[in-house]
Amino acid sequence: MAKKVKRDPKAKKVEFSLVAPEAKSVFIAGDFNQWNPSSLPLKKGRQGIWKISLPLDPGQYEYRFFVDEEWQNDPVCSSFVENPFGTFNCLKMVE
Repeated sequence: MAKKVKRDPKAKKVEFSLVAPEAKSVFIAGDFNQWNPSSLPLKKGRQGIWKISLPLDPGQYEYRFFVDEEWQNDPVCSSFVENPFGTFNCLKMVE
């Protein structure tokens, strides 16, 4: 008998979005994917809004967008933490 994969009941779907109508590609990277700038592409929707939903456990996550090969912060994020490169990462709290 095949085992059913159990979803973590604590994980919540968290949506990230970015308004970038001129962008050719938008990815998200953070400590939830080991800062891999090419593993989580956002989908472009109407009016140039890029979106992705990720299942995240409760906790604190650092992230940034990777837009057309350049790092960019989330313009709607209000919490930041300094990173080792002299810039800032966005901070997302999941409860």
